Amino acid sequence: MKRILCILAIIATLLSSCVHTQKKELLKLIYEWQGREILFPTDVTFERIDGKAVCLDSFNCTYKVFTYVDSIGCMSCKLKLSEWNDFMSMVDSLYPNTVSYQFIFQPYKIGELQLILKREKFSAPICIDKKGKFEDLNEFPKNASFQTFLLDEKNKVLAVGNPINNVKIKELYLDVISGTSMTNKRGAIVKTKIDVEKTALYLGRFDWKEDRRGRFLIKNSGDKPLVIQDVTTSCGCTTVTYSKKPVLPGKEIDLEVVYKAEHPEHFNKTITVYCNAETSPLVLKISGDAK
Repeated sequence: MKRILCILAIIATLLSSCVHTQKKELLKLIYEWQGREILFPTDVTFERIDGKAVCLDSFNCTYKVFTYVDSIGCMSCKLKLSEWNDFMSMVDSLYPNTVSYQFIFQPYKIGELQLILKREKFSAPICIDKKGKFEDLNEFPKNASFQTFLLDEKNKVLAVGNPINNVKIKELYLDVISGTSMTNKRGAIVKTKIDVEKTALYLGRFDWKEDRRGRFLIKNSGDKPLVIQDVTTSCGCTTVTYSKKPVLPGKEIDLEVVYKAEHPEHFNKTITVYCNAETSPLVLKISGDAK
């Protein structure tokens, strides 16, 4: 528990700006919520997008991911349902039958929310809290980044923060969840091994006004699913697309790289891949001559 609190303190520093007061407030928020119980209204009901009710007993897993979304701002932007689908798929692949998910929505326009849920084919159980009962009982933090919680079996808060918005929070959730995984008795994130076809790619000489594409091939050579948690680039001129689904042992994944020059130049750029491989993070490089 002390280790988790220490990590949370570091994350609070990373999430805040350089203003000392903001850091202090975030640290205070995290410590206040650690170990606190999330309270549920007595008449709460959950259902899926097809309208079928979900029995509360179905949430009896070792861990729960609980998130609350109010009606303030752009609902679609706040929900990020496609990212949540990827996250749930990843966790369920690594730790089957270990985590359940509870999404509480207090929408201003219920019809708009239902359209978004259907469009994204969102499968997790949801609760539409029209009267704000969850907020009244719990008084969630005003900062939307801290309205998501990792809970234990008794609905006690183990970690605070949205794993969709921050890779450090995601790593913390996985670290806590893996502590009881049957596949890893040491309590560490399940690791696998990878083989990379090449770590450096020369994109050649080309007209600087044209996009240049390349790809890196990564093979999961271990015996556990490979999950790419995040990919960062050294500048905005480089973008990377890839499948968010876990890569099964023996399978491969393509990272498609697109470089768009802002002016003629010789360039050397780096791409950092964070994943559950023993050699993570993986640093890839691209270079070329935009004429």
